[in-house]
Amino acid sequence: MKIFAKFLVVSLFLVCVIGLAGGVWGFLTLQRALHQPLQLTEPSTLVVEAGSTPGRVFARLEQQGVLEGAGWLRRYWQWQMKGAVLHVGEYALQPEMTAAELLHMMERGEVVQRTLTLVEGWNFSQVRQALRTAEHLEQILSPDLSDAEVMAALGYEGEHPEGRFFPDTYQYTLGMSDRDILQRAHERMAQVLAEVWAERDEGLPIKSAYEALILASIVEKETGVPSERAEIAGVFTRRLRIGMRLQTDPTVIYGLGTDYQGNIRRRHLQQATPYNTYVIDGLPPTPIAMPGREAIEAAVHPADGKSLYFVARGDGSHVFSNTLAEHNRAVRAYQLQRRSDYRSSPAPESAQ
Repeated sequence: MKIFAKFLVVSLFLVCVIGLAGGVWGFLTLQRALHQPLQLTEPSTLVVEAGSTPGRVFARLEQQGVLEGAGWLRRYWQWQMKGAVLHVGEYALQPEMTAAELLHMMERGEVVQRTLTLVEGWNFSQVRQALRTAEHLEQILSPDLSDAEVMAALGYEGEHPEGRFFPDTYQYTLGMSDRDILQRAHERMAQVLAEVWAERDEGLPIKSAYEALILASIVEKETGVPSERAEIAGVFTRRLRIGMRLQTDPTVIYGLGTDYQGNIRRRHLQQATPYNTYVIDGLPPTPIAMPGREAIEAAVHPADGKSLYFVARGDGSHVFSNTLAEHNRAVRAYQLQRRSDYRSSPAPESAQ
């Protein structure tokens, strides 16, 4: 009996020792797996697609020779990261990164963010082109779709697309699409327009938020000088009040479409299009570009004054005149004697 008891004690001791040794070995093995540096000689990208699991991701990296101990990393995710969601997207891997840093990056969903900028003053054709050439942006809206079909695909059937998308820089991740960007830009424009319209000045000759958007698009195209937006909006507002035609070149250019080759001719000013504000009264039927928030605010908060005319100086700014006689003198000074460096809008920063 005593011998059996001794045997039992020794056996239990050995089991404990073996168990402890196994635990220590497992702990050290896990620590080695976690703190191993990724086997990379240069930055790389890990793509986690929809339906992936941590185990499959680690196994793939092990097959590629990027890390070892994929099974231990899978267990660590299961034991220590319970409830963590594996975020779909791209993860930027660096040679000095450890496996543990990668796990926690995946746990936090720190996927690669790309950006796409929709520029103030762009028309919808330019927006679609930017979407088509955006890196790693899924293309759902075929280039063969008409603008009307694109709007229908977005859920805005019958709505003219021009001016309906807010110019801004939008972030996106792998798996997002051109439709996602347009949805966000449309929602953002609707939000900004509603906010600005709600704070509009009283007594404006524009009767709806959409008319404000149309006017803002013209202001956006007429000047790139922020300080002039309200003053130019003031000119157009006074013209609308007295029934004077807007006579603004950007609307003529928009109405010409692909027929515009860089210069406005006299015949263009006489050509009947819905957008030729030299021959139509009031505003054109739709916006002609994407206005930014500042242009929209200028349209509903136009500057006071008496000026009814303006002409480009050639450096991007304008001369404003109260009378036609003053305007004609400004035209002779700045338009009829153009310098070689004449510009109707500001030069790009790289050229200044």
